[in-house]
Amino acid sequence: MTKRIKREAASMSNPLSRWYRRISDAKPSSAAFIVVVVAFSTFLLGGGLFQIVSQTPLTLYDGSKFYFIYSNDLDPGNALSGQLGMDVVISSMLYVFGLVGLLLMYQSTKSAYKPRNAYMTLIVGVTLVAFAYIFIEAVIRLKTG
Repeated sequence: MTKRIKREAASMSNPLSRWYRRISDAKPSSAAFIVVVVAFSTFLLGGGLFQIVSQTPLTLYDGSKFYFIYSNDLDPGNALSGQLGMDVVISSMLYVFGLVGLLLMYQSTKSAYKPRNAYMTLIVGVTLVAFAYIFIEAVIRLKTG
């Protein structure tokens, strides 16, 4: 730590100082950092930020049909074509499936001396990417009509 940061930490109260020092000295692994970055980017690509800042209708399901609860600010005629909470979850999961498929396809190139292992990993990766692409296209077509 630099001298300025040490002085600032020393001037804080004791529990806060220990907490600040523990965080500033932490060195997360690169794998943990990559997982956090990938999770955050799929959250953004899936529309999570839009879901948080926009007012979307609440959805209730009673086993036989859906009920949409609108606030006064929403136009009921246009709100159903907007984004619901489950859309974020579905699209984020499909993006993760596609990313895992791409990673598996990359990993299959590393096992060139085990052709059966490389072939199976490649097939699973291509299947996951195709699955994600087909379902993302289907969801987009469903939403746009």
